Amino acid sequence: MTQTADRLPTFFLNHGGGPWPWMDGPMRRAYDQLEGSLQAVIPSLGAMPKAILVVSAHWEEAVPHVSTNAAPPMLYDYYGFPEHTYRIRYPAPGSPELAGRVSQLLRAGGMDCCGDAKRGFDHGTFSMMQPIRPEADIPVVQLSVLTSFDAAEHIAMGRLLAPLREEGVLVLGSGLSYHNLRNFGVKGQAASHAFDRWLRHSLSGVDGDQRAIALERWMDGPAAMQAHPRPEHLLPLHVIAGAAGADPCSVQFHQDDFFGGLAVTSFRFG
Repeated sequence: MTQTADRLPTFFLNHGGGPWPWMDGPMRRAYDQLEGSLQAVIPSLGAMPKAILVVSAHWEEAVPHVSTNAAPPMLYDYYGFPEHTYRIRYPAPGSPELAGRVSQLLRAGGMDCCGDAKRGFDHGTFSMMQPIRPEADIPVVQLSVLTSFDAAEHIAMGRLLAPLREEGVLVLGSGLSYHNLRNFGVKGQAASHAFDRWLRHSLSGVDGDQRAIALERWMDGPAAMQAHPRPEHLLPLHVIAGAAGADPCSVQFHQDDFFGGLAVTSFRFG
């Protein structure tokens, strides 16, 4: 991919629950603040990205996998939602070119990578991308997290992908800074606020090396295991922070008291 003069920021974003952009009523209204923040992503860049790479919390593999389909299908990876939400489409094209570049960068850094031509957009991607770019005219490629759940490995993966930022590629991490479905809502309020405070403090006003050390030791943070019994929704943040390098982090991109007072934060780097 060709190089551009400007380096794009990276974002770790809350993708919300299920197919929320295609719903109505109280659940839909609970996402108003999130929707506004997602709608601001592209305008905040000052230029239209050539393509978007989404590190999805909803795709776990033993080695990094990247979606290669030029016309990705849909993956309705949720249950119990209205019938029409199993027919929705986010018709953005894929980009075999970007998928190949991702694979090239990872392999050059000693990390294996596999292409997946069948993988469709999961809701961690399409529910986030619908408010970000409803026109669906920017190519989107998905990248998996790793089943090892190794924090340092995810940071290293992000560092290898950093050149994409100077090639017109917007790198997004799709997850949630609190993800414990057994304690969602009021039951998770205390843990979510404790972990969110630690996360914001650990990422803001420190250099890239200090950030990486904190993220590698995220399990030592207050209420960390209550906030993330499984860390797949946090690990896209590690990839994004790795790709950010020494760029500063803004913790004000999106903060929300979510579903019964859960504290969740989205982050922009650079």
